[in-house]
Amino acid sequence: MTDAEKAALEKSPLGDRLIALIKARGPITIADYMADALGHPHDGYYSARPAIGAAGDFTTAPEISQVFGELIGVWLVQSWLEMGSPSSFNLVELGPGRGVLMSDVLRASAIRPGFSNAASVMLVEASGRLRHDQERRLRATSAHISWADSFSECAGGPTLVIANEFFDCLPIRQFVRSESGWRERLVGLDDTGEGLAFTLAATPPEATPLPDKKDVAVGSVIEISDASASLASEIAQHLQKHTGRALIIDYGHAGHGSGDTLQAVRNHAFWPPLSAPGLADLTAHVDFAAISRAAVENGVGVHGPATQGAFLQRMGLTMRVEALAAGKNAEGQAEIHAGALRLASERQMGSVFKALCLSSHELPPPPGFETP
Repeated sequence: MTDAEKAALEKSPLGDRLIALIKARGPITIADYMADALGHPHDGYYSARPAIGAAGDFTTAPEISQVFGELIGVWLVQSWLEMGSPSSFNLVELGPGRGVLMSDVLRASAIRPGFSNAASVMLVEASGRLRHDQERRLRATSAHISWADSFSECAGGPTLVIANEFFDCLPIRQFVRSESGWRERLVGLDDTGEGLAFTLAATPPEATPLPDKKDVAVGSVIEISDASASLASEIAQHLQKHTGRALIIDYGHAGHGSGDTLQAVRNHAFWPPLSAPGLADLTAHVDFAAISRAAVENGVGVHGPATQGAFLQRMGLTMRVEALAAGKNAEGQAEIHAGALRLASERQMGSVFKALCLSSHELPPPPGFETP
């Protein structure tokens, strides 16, 4: 039996719940499946797993190198200055993980003491386990920190938002071009009736903007994230009303959301997406074009997307790495350079990860997004 076949047989409490639900009510959307698999209050992934770091299932950019968070801190300070250095502003992070990025941001922002003094930090985090990690890591900082369940809790006033590897976890829906037209891909039961499997809806989707079927080959998959578009619209409306910027960094594509990108990761390896829900991380590639459209429609400017590698280089990656490596022994220098290479190399995270900025129209073009 292969590893994939073994994984497909593994059970989880949430998997049993979903199988019972589908038996009673029929197949569910992939969006509903993702929402439960990640966010169920008792059996969801972020409630039950350590998730991030060597002991978890995946590693994010801030965990790879402190340089990432430091450069984001410099970007935020420069944005604050371009906003007129308001004496009070919201500094919001969506999905702050273990608090590593915010810790590095606050340390780097010490170059301008007024920034930290003015910042009201709001961490948007649903996981109680991760909130505990964040509170413990950030306890020594002097910043005023609060927690929220959603961005909608953000107070009025000038605002800077960071979202690193957050949008990729928001639920998506998938639509498949069949011989008879578009059909939504759903999560149903396998042939045994005791496991989960993908299936197609019997009827066409209602009120969903999809390409003309004549223009798309049979078997093609389109992904749409209503949750991503809704959040981008909400952020844009806030920035349009109160002024500010949002920096979104994630892996994804700059064109329309075509192709099946739903994937699961467990113990730093790929995992069957429908196996043992709640025990593996679920993500999908971010559709930056859809986020951009939502932002523009709600009154703010869009800059990028730029590749993560290009963005970090424009923010001074090389200079910061050399400064950090100075005085270190050979092993320490090699570790610093390896981390930076992983972040910026086209063969690693530098190309597939992208940076996008949403910005109030009255502000100048943001740093890191200069035209090549």
